[in-house]
Amino acid sequence: MTIHYHGTPLTPRIDLMKMAGKHFCVSFANPGDAEWCLQHGQSVMWDNGAFTFFRGGKEPDWARFFSWLESRLGHPHWAVVPDVIDGTAEQQRDLVKQWPFPKHLGAPVWHMGLEFDYLLELADAWPRICFGSSGAYWQVGSPAWERRADEAFNHLERRGLRPWVHMLRGLAMCGDRWPFASADSVNVARNFKDTSSCPERMARRIDAVQCPVKWSLRASNDNEGDLFNAIAG
Repeated sequence: MTIHYHGTPLTPRIDLMKMAGKHFCVSFANPGDAEWCLQHGQSVMWDNGAFTFFRGGKEPDWARFFSWLESRLGHPHWAVVPDVIDGTAEQQRDLVKQWPFPKHLGAPVWHMGLEFDYLLELADAWPRICFGSSGAYWQVGSPAWERRADEAFNHLERRGLRPWVHMLRGLAMCGDRWPFASADSVNVARNFKDTSSCPERMARRIDAVQCPVKWSLRASNDNEGDLFNAIAG
């Protein structure tokens, strides 16, 4: 089963109330629905807001983020560990080291433009990781993104690593070949007013689409020998 986290804010509040019982994604950059989601959701994924701050040209205050999480972080809720959009692996490592909570309550981000060694480093050390689309793989679902996702799961499978993989901005990828344990999207919050459905009905259709449980090694168009090497090596 894939856990589907629906992004907030969702307005007006009367329509958010129809979503009671869902899983929610609440961003530190826009946390107005945080307490309602804690009271009425199955679980909450706390997004660090790095993408929103990046787009707005603002520097995130990570100490404030950690303080904000203090009373909100506990099973089944978890948070995205601070990351640097378009940053280097070393910049990501510096932020990951600052995480003050138990590892099982957080998930660091492997940006898909970074090397696979960093992906494996995170997967070795953390029970849950996030894939973040970046660089040439910024567009979720593009041919380049698909090849990169294939390669990433090949690397994890070859190492015998099967962490919980969360796809940031990735609910549209549910139902395809990648075994994401969870994903999030603001699709419902942004688009329900343009449909004839209430947000809960729209979310229900999305929630019914699941990812496969396991990954099967496959060749990529960028490296036709990838599958052979994985099996032979």
